[in-house]
Amino acid sequence: MMRRLAASSLVALLALSTGPAGASDLYVYPAKGQSKDKMEQDKFECYKFGRDETGFDPMARPEASAPPPAKEKKTWGTGQGALGGALLGAGIGAIAGGGKGAGTGALIGGVGGGAMGHVRRSGQEDREKAARNNWEQRETSRYVQGRNKYERAYAACLEGRGYTVR
Repeated sequence: MMRRLAASSLVALLALSTGPAGASDLYVYPAKGQSKDKMEQDKFECYKFGRDETGFDPMARPEASAPPPAKEKKTWGTGQGALGGALLGAGIGAIAGGGKGAGTGALIGGVGGGAMGHVRRSGQEDREKAARNNWEQRETSRYVQGRNKYERAYAACLEGRGYTVR
């Protein structure tokens, strides 16, 4: 399930990063007067050559080489931090103020705990987002490198058969 989700994310990411379908397709011209049937046969054979030579298949659905980074266990957020801070502040206020400072301690603790909870949760979300972005960049780079190697092998094969490739 996670691998499929990762592959789906990667497909969407690659669609965005590589532009419209066919944007990187090569133009092939039969420079030696090859027939359309001969050109199609040569293109198919060069597709197989490029695929076998590089290990990259442009016809296959992209798959992630690693699953996306796992999310961290959620830390306390604003609400939980405020509640915990209020309880702690009330206890400290009750002890320090002889029972009269519990309300003030709860207020101060609640505000402080809420702020700390927000900062912790926000930092966690930032780390998760950065890890996801790094993973996406690595996967996209791996895909683009594979595609480029394939296209060079494919073009070399066709050029060797007398075609002009751009």
